[in-house]
Amino acid sequence: MTTTFNRTELTRILDEGAKSLNLRLETATSDRLIDYLALLTKWNAVYNLTAVREPLQMVTQHLLDTLTILPAFFHVKQVLDVGAGGGLPGMVLAIWAQQENPAMRISMVDTVHKKTAFLTQAKAELGLSNVTIYTSRVEELNVAQPFDVITSRAFAELADFVNWSGHLLAEQGCFIAMKGQLPVDEIARLPTGWKVTEIRPLQVPGLQAERHLIFVARGDEV
Repeated sequence: MTTTFNRTELTRILDEGAKSLNLRLETATSDRLIDYLALLTKWNAVYNLTAVREPLQMVTQHLLDTLTILPAFFHVKQVLDVGAGGGLPGMVLAIWAQQENPAMRISMVDTVHKKTAFLTQAKAELGLSNVTIYTSRVEELNVAQPFDVITSRAFAELADFVNWSGHLLAEQGCFIAMKGQLPVDEIARLPTGWKVTEIRPLQVPGLQAERHLIFVARGDEV
């Protein structure tokens, strides 16, 4: 099945959605987000990076879905996206940060070589000097500087996310997990020493589905 990539229409939907989120995207940012979407669409035909095939749906389910989380990242400097896949949320954060938070650095890790190959190509073509790509299991990853925020989108249950990635989190840092429905059972299974500090419901423009950000940080041992 062929896909139609109408850049003008995709840009219009993106910009209108951003406005409804009270986000003002610079023209360069909006253009680069659509450039990223074009790359994702092209590579997806061969590498199956996302189940969403239609660019119009990608704007809503990928770009706007990620833009809803931006307020949580306004002042963050070091971010790790775990199980980055096709670059969500990491690539969208990196594109936004170039204009709005130049000090932010985004690292992305995935175990699948074809996915990190795409991320590496996207980094090069989009000129994202604020991005680092790792091909690794996150539990085996070691870095010189720990991360302020470790995030993921539909990566794993919260307990696994924390257990596998906790060694990479700065002492005062936090996990920010993108979830659909409120994961009550997952929250209850968080390991000792970790606690939910905030649950933030989100509304994605044009998407009738539940979305939540779950913030997890180190807590007192019980």
